Amino acid sequence: MKLRPLSAGLFGALVALSGPGHPLSRGLPVMVEKANADQGGKGAHTPSVPPARDPSAAVAEEYEFARQKGTREAFELFIARHGDDPLAAQARAELKRLSR
Repeated sequence: MKLRPLSAGLFGALVALSGPGHPLSRGLPVMVEKANADQGGKGAHTPSVPPARDPSAAVAEEYEFARQKGTREAFELFIARHGDDPLAAQARAELKRLSR
């Protein structure tokens, strides 16, 4: 049978056509090589996702927005979202002040 030389030739052609980044040609996939190159030989890895915000800062920002808006609805929404936060007590006091 003459299938072996043909299949070996096809395999060789596929490897050659796949380019230099193919896993069979150098041993590592292109993305791994790029990741290693991006590190520049350093052991540290720069995160691609920014760190999460401080939740208390986000709550304080929402309270400030409600205070700037100064409406009953804004304070009620803040209290509904953050009823257990210490700033909710201030929001309740603002609601009482608005009721007068």
